[in-house]
Amino acid sequence: MATPSNDAVTSDPPRTSSEPAATSGPGPLPVLSPADTARLLGTALGPIIAQGVIARRPRVVALAGRLGTDDAAVRLLQQLRARYGDGPVRVPLPGRPFALVLDGDGVRRVLTEGPEPFAPASWEKRGALGHFQPHGVLVSHGDARAERRRFTETVLDTGTPLHTDAAHIAAVARAETDAMRDIAARTGVLSWDDFVRSWWRTVRRIVLGPQARDDHDLTDTLTRLRGRGNWSFLAPRRDQLRERFAAGVRRHLDQAAPGSLAARIAAQDPGTGITPEDQVGHWLFAWDPGAAVTFRALALLATHPQVRGRARAEIAEGAQDGPPELPVLRAAVLESTRLWPTTPLLLRESTRATRWPGGDLAAGTSVLVPAWFLHRDDTRRSDADTLDVDQWLDGSATDDWMLTPFSGGHGVCPARELVLFVASTVLATLLDGHHTVLLPPESFDPSAPLPRGLNPYAMRFGVSRAATMP
Repeated sequence: MATPSNDAVTSDPPRTSSEPAATSGPGPLPVLSPADTARLLGTALGPIIAQGVIARRPRVVALAGRLGTDDAAVRLLQQLRARYGDGPVRVPLPGRPFALVLDGDGVRRVLTEGPEPFAPASWEKRGALGHFQPHGVLVSHGDARAERRRFTETVLDTGTPLHTDAAHIAAVARAETDAMRDIAARTGVLSWDDFVRSWWRTVRRIVLGPQARDDHDLTDTLTRLRGRGNWSFLAPRRDQLRERFAAGVRRHLDQAAPGSLAARIAAQDPGTGITPEDQVGHWLFAWDPGAAVTFRALALLATHPQVRGRARAEIAEGAQDGPPELPVLRAAVLESTRLWPTTPLLLRESTRATRWPGGDLAAGTSVLVPAWFLHRDDTRRSDADTLDVDQWLDGSATDDWMLTPFSGGHGVCPARELVLFVASTVLATLLDGHHTVLLPPESFDPSAPLPRGLNPYAMRFGVSRAATMP
């Protein structure tokens, strides 16, 4: 589970005599040396940014997989932590102070002590997300953030395992997934393109209503805006493109159908500080990585028969009234997010100086939480490279601040439960009466350490109807 077993490697990699000692800048907090800063940028942060932080670049994701950049990044951060400590470790970049937090206590503090003194609306986020949601909750601060967060939580039923409209949402997810699965069973193969097409139809119906089902142009426009968001402030704003997206959202909101999130928006008094189309833009943006998480979870179920059997048992059991919560499948989705986090870097900005055991962290520092490293650090986690759904079922993972699959604290994803519900419903529909096998090129041996990189865009499954489910 969260702590290493007796057989796990628990010591950090030793420092070689050729490595320079940790250096200190102003104040006692450790500062990366210029050489280690270059290694951090080239080996860890650079590949993540190149793959696309706001919108993934499939070709770069494939290249990163071939080069093994995730493995290299984990090894590097293990070495840096052994030399500089758990953090905060200052990263000396010109013009912008950064710091790395490399342990659970630091993560807990940064995520729970907010939005003051650690604000989610960092300078980098404002630049990236401003391309398509300049008034979204993630780029807001103070009273505006509080108002927008309340609005979002009300519409999404944050903290509730089953959304108020769960029956309608489940029916939509099952209908779209049924159609996709039946086609895959006839052709024998389920590809990413097939899956994501069905996923977006599901999402548009859930968020905006049935009339939005085939509005591919809307989400394609959002993808273009998100692509510009990858460049943050370096890319000029495309106001006409953003207005085209916003107008499309408003058109669907004006036709809000019962059971959709749009109908819940219509039932709210948004107030002067709320721009509904910006909030919807963020929700649609967040559903995109949900597709990758769900597809990877299917890979885990296809390769782990014991967990798959438990999932089939809960599917067969169903619920007495209303849609089932499907805890095993939800745990599989959480494990997918832990093993291959779709938000590999969490960002907070310090609004004032803060005191740490090693010294003071200056105001205006961008604090980086490398979630992909903390989730897969095999020097401190026995589950780093294995599937462990039980830690989510027994609650132990909830108290583990090394694990932040949906962020945490004041900035926790408000759609966490809704995404888990939809993803588990989609998986249950795919498993119901059918058998799936993970095919090359992204197949892996479940008895070996799970790969630190898994490219969803290249994943393929063999799908067949079967009377007896293995």
